Amino acid sequence: MNVSIQQAQSFGTHGRTLARRLLIKLLLLAGLIVPFPPPIQAEPATTAQIWQRGELGDPGSLDPHKATTVIEGHVLAELYEGLVILDAEGRLQPGVASHWCVSEDRRVYRFHLRPDAQWSNGDKVTAQDFVYAFRRLMDPKTGAPYANILYTLKNAEKVNKGQLPVEALGVQAPADDRLEITLDEPVPYLLAQLTHVTAKPLHRRSIETYGSDFVHPGHLVTNGPFMLAEFSPNDRLVLVKNPHHYDAARIGLDKEIFYPLEDRSAALRRFLAGEIQSYSDVPVDQIRFVRRTLGDQFKLAPNLGTYYYALDTRRPPFDDIRVRKALSMVIDRDFLAERIWGGTMEPGYSFVPPGIESYGTPAELAFKDKTPIEREDEAKKLLAEAGFGPSGKTLTVEIRYNISENHRATAVAVADMWKQIGVETTLVASDATSHYAFMHERRPFNVLRYGWFADFPDAENFLFLAESGNKGLNISSFSNETYDSLMRDAAQEDDATRRTALLHQAEALLLAEGPYVPLLIFKSKNLISPKLRGWHTNALDVHRGRYISIAP
Repeated sequence: MNVSIQQAQSFGTHGRTLARRLLIKLLLLAGLIVPFPPPIQAEPATTAQIWQRGELGDPGSLDPHKATTVIEGHVLAELYEGLVILDAEGRLQPGVASHWCVSEDRRVYRFHLRPDAQWSNGDKVTAQDFVYAFRRLMDPKTGAPYANILYTLKNAEKVNKGQLPVEALGVQAPADDRLEITLDEPVPYLLAQLTHVTAKPLHRRSIETYGSDFVHPGHLVTNGPFMLAEFSPNDRLVLVKNPHHYDAARIGLDKEIFYPLEDRSAALRRFLAGEIQSYSDVPVDQIRFVRRTLGDQFKLAPNLGTYYYALDTRRPPFDDIRVRKALSMVIDRDFLAERIWGGTMEPGYSFVPPGIESYGTPAELAFKDKTPIEREDEAKKLLAEAGFGPSGKTLTVEIRYNISENHRATAVAVADMWKQIGVETTLVASDATSHYAFMHERRPFNVLRYGWFADFPDAENFLFLAESGNKGLNISSFSNETYDSLMRDAAQEDDATRRTALLHQAEALLLAEGPYVPLLIFKSKNLISPKLRGWHTNALDVHRGRYISIAP
């Protein structure tokens, strides 16, 4: 869908603000009337424990080494279990590993696997399953876009770049029940990293038997609390309890059903009708109604995530820092947070979200404290220097985003703000699966909506997104040797204070260069039925089915 933004009359700072807000309101109203979707077909009346989950879209892949989105992460966390897991409140707990020890230099971790860990077909989970999975992750032939999250493993980067064989990776299995992981440098967050989807074991025999089809129902062998029963894209994904899981007797749910619902208004109606018991977003135009009607069924909580726009720095004019800075400078983030998102987001002036204890206060955009008039004047001057404006050519920009009322409202608002400095903007929307596929295919774009939630609470997990070597996740294709050097130095720094200082320098440089335009800091926004027991808010916004039960 393409939407053109028509030029509006400009008349003074106050008048421009009123016109902007009126135009945004009118554009939002134009999209509020949507047909009521057909109801979700109810499950037959039964005493079975079934969690009916609304999800933001379909998973793009059920291969842990191909997945990159939160949607995929929600599903894969139910299917697979790593060495360590997160509990209902987001705290680290033993998983497949019953216990572990760490060498004095903090470079070697020895994990002891629990004897009752099994795959969904009854096979025993062994240390070799982890070795196979880690080697497959780093094998360049796999093409795992998220491999570099575990570059902390010894020789991982060299293996992933084809400079060393996979056998050189710092993961060994001295015995079936013992796994040894060696690091290049000690890091304070390895255990948290091992909760990530890339750190799960894989069932080698099923992958070698079915090839890329190993992810299909009937083929997929997993070791988590649940196993895949059905996947019908654009309809539902069904998980059932894994009877071979070591904790099966204590898991209350019999089944989880994920319904892909990108339309936030449709999801809200289905929640109100009792067709789904949870959903992780709300339509921004109905925030007041949600708060008034649902009370504590609407869970708003701090979340480690940043909402931003990526600019394609490979091509002009977005390879010009003046253009990038001008576009970022005129965005009214407070307006986005309060008026567009109804106070369910915070204004975003940093790339790393606040709230990471080990990092402290993040760096912020240098123009944060300038007045709107000062920002607008400076942005116009920067564009003029770059050859755009009244005496030059018109800057045209295309914003791509995945379909949702919230993303559309944000894009409309930003386009109106850019109009004040002479920028013409078009909007292109696509479904979530297509949007993320487009993003990872590295096709040319102007501006692309992107967001990042912490895999583990450390600033590195955000800042690594801009490293030039991060081909899978550096969506803007930003490349800066000084930045890369700061990140390398931070990765090798043992002293926590010096490491934090290096990361702050890296963030300040990234904000100054502007390949990513931070807009908002996420809060988690969950609709939770009172029938859902065992659900707790937490900073990582992780909620596992193994801790959930359904009240009658």
